[in-house]
Amino acid sequence: MAQYRPRNWGGRGAIGRTASLALVGLRSVERRLERFVEGTVGRFFRGGVRPVEIGHKIAREMADSRSVGVKGQPVVANFFSVRLAPTDLERFAGVSESLVRELCDATRDHAREEGWGFMGPVQVELEADETVRGGAIEVAGRMKEADGGVGILELPTGQQVVLGEFVISMGRLSECTVSFDDSNISREHAMIRPDGDGFILDDNGSTNGTRVNGEGITSHRLVDRDRIELGATVIEFRAG
Repeated sequence: MAQYRPRNWGGRGAIGRTASLALVGLRSVERRLERFVEGTVGRFFRGGVRPVEIGHKIAREMADSRSVGVKGQPVVANFFSVRLAPTDLERFAGVSESLVRELCDATRDHAREEGWGFMGPVQVELEADETVRGGAIEVAGRMKEADGGVGILELPTGQQVVLGEFVISMGRLSECTVSFDDSNISREHAMIRPDGDGFILDDNGSTNGTRVNGEGITSHRLVDRDRIELGATVIEFRAG
């Protein structure tokens, strides 16, 4: 039997547990962004708005935006507008692309740890706003569907797994994103990773191999209606 294992998230009756998980998640955001500012890049962030403060604001905006998707999975905002005073934004001019990339990666990491999903790719936009005072950060988040690059795995159980920003692992291990009770499937059999506007299926050197539409593969770009065979289990890929 196939099992898709999104993490549980607390409701109003689990305030203590939710707060604890949120603290752990924020620490991971801090670690990633602190590593980013180590070394020569750090000179851009002295004496004003720091990346970790932006990361905290985005993490809180995600938590506040939590909703439930059509299949019961928790989903959060994936598009964030970060408004800064013009003088603060100007200080980041030399590293803005790197900063946005790190903020997006930290956002994905935080969502993964909390078990939250997205409706589309994570995007962060930095904007100058004359109404924002120096040192302040204003963040607005919303859910935004992808223009492309979304896929769905249809499991034998009838469950659907939405593909997007994260790598999906498949195998017998319970730690895999999708786990199977099938002795012909290896512990960490295969993975699906985003690539451009599509997805790549990679076999992880499994004992019995991975097949797509009856043909053995080591790496394969998925197309609509591909039938993925792992052991005796068949999964269908649908392009979104």
